[in-house]
Amino acid sequence: QVYRTLGLNQSEIDEYFTGPAFLAWNRMGNLRGWAGPLPPAWHLKQLYLQYRIVERMRSLGMTTVLPAFAGHVPRGVLRVFPHVNATRLGGWSHFDCTYSCTYLLDPEDPMFQVIGTLFLKELIKEFGTDHVYSADTFNEMTPLSSDPAYLSRVSNAVYKSMTGADPEAVWLMQGWLFQHQPDFWQPAQVRALLHGVPLGRMIVLDLFAESKPVYQWTESFYGQPFIWCMLHNFGGNHGLFGTVEAINHGPFAARRFPNSTMVGTGLVPEGIEQNDMVYELMNELGWRQEPLDLPGWVTRYAERRYGTPNAAAAGAWRLLLRSVYNCTGVCVNHNRSPLVRRPSLRMDTELWYNASDVYEAWRLLLSAGAELGSSTTFRYDLVDVTRQAAQQLVGDYYLSIRRAFQSHALPELLTAGGVLVYDLLPELDNLLSSHSLFLLGRWLESARAVATSDREAEQYELNARNQVTLWGPSGNILDYANKQLGGLVLDYYGVRWSLFVSALVESLNSGTPFHQDQFNQAVFQVERGFVYNKKRYPAVPAGDTLEISRKLFLKYYP
Repeated sequence: QVYRTLGLNQSEIDEYFTGPAFLAWNRMGNLRGWAGPLPPAWHLKQLYLQYRIVERMRSLGMTTVLPAFAGHVPRGVLRVFPHVNATRLGGWSHFDCTYSCTYLLDPEDPMFQVIGTLFLKELIKEFGTDHVYSADTFNEMTPLSSDPAYLSRVSNAVYKSMTGADPEAVWLMQGWLFQHQPDFWQPAQVRALLHGVPLGRMIVLDLFAESKPVYQWTESFYGQPFIWCMLHNFGGNHGLFGTVEAINHGPFAARRFPNSTMVGTGLVPEGIEQNDMVYELMNELGWRQEPLDLPGWVTRYAERRYGTPNAAAAGAWRLLLRSVYNCTGVCVNHNRSPLVRRPSLRMDTELWYNASDVYEAWRLLLSAGAELGSSTTFRYDLVDVTRQAAQQLVGDYYLSIRRAFQSHALPELLTAGGVLVYDLLPELDNLLSSHSLFLLGRWLESARAVATSDREAEQYELNARNQVTLWGPSGNILDYANKQLGGLVLDYYGVRWSLFVSALVESLNSGTPFHQDQFNQAVFQVERGFVYNKKRYPAVPAGDTLEISRKLFLKYYP
């Protein structure tokens, strides 16, 4: 509405916004246009959804946060206002200027205040306000200058565009940029950006505080209030993971920090619907005075989760607590298992925990099946732990495949490759397909359900497929948002592994070296083919989770 009011035409707006699966990166100036344009019905449905969200939040006494103007604008703004001072930013991540290199309006240009204030006034007119606004001008984007005076002016201009519409405005800002580009954000630069806003009128999210806290090296954000946040998950990846010791102690250490300005705790995962236990734990810590006794807590957690005490289940959870959930040091949770990565001869199979703890937890959970099998949460956890065990096994088979290839042992290569491609991966796919929360069909059908026409449904499905696979037109951030879903394991990861094993066998048979570049070109056709295959996947589970897990266990338990 604001861009149209300013005189932009529809095609200029269409070339700016990305498709729904990539809007977060559009808002932060990283991407434009990719997987778009947004249909008119999308805006309308989002508007009504927003009314309902805002109404529900306020009825529960929650403070809503509205998005403010961060300075990123469509190219059309330069046509309508040829004299504005806007800079074209560089490409973001592995994207070139086809879908990146957005325009940033100079915060000191008068148009910045005009657009920023106009936008907020429209939002407030539509939704009312609780006076908190979010804006991220430099998320993974390097500012034009490192001059502290410039950085102060920038943050002051962003803040002024908020107060122009709402004198009581408080700016909520992600603190990710400071730990993401520490070479640029030295103490002087951080202080300048933070001090461009009156103390107390900005709240900083210390976004990755469990692994890379920023408050410690910025004197508690130089006096601005901050929220100690657990990021935990990147890309909505499946994979058991947690840093329980860091989250059990971190918030309390932050409160005791000299002149601490911490005002709360937060959860800021890139994707949810995984590792429920970690979120239960973090949510509980906000109400505590001191760290918990974790083994005791997780024993009670198992009882609460399944509705009844069970020694085997509690034992399984204590093993998971000390292994997968206890990553220490700087832990960054991107699932790098060979299962969900494009195959090569240089894959990472390292674990931060003892694999045998997961196998033993799997055995214990299965043994509790007779007593707990009717619990929906138990069945979910059984899939998840079995999935993790299978993920570990894929890593082992990969190592066998690589060893066999490197020592020119064709029979061993055929055996290990055959088991992986023709048994382990199909069995894992069967397991995932037995639970509604692990279905590719559910992921795709929920995207299609938003559509108001067949054409929209196809666009939304392509968005959903691309996000979990290629993440961009050409695998720009390949497998960043990998998921382990029934249908995806067989038709995407499985097909890749089949192609890889075949290529290695062919190489040994013909005596010609294996070329990764050639393989990458061939496998990209497979990956892209999956995104566009139009196959409909069941959105209803099939098979008995307990039975399939038991079958896998009898075959593969090491």
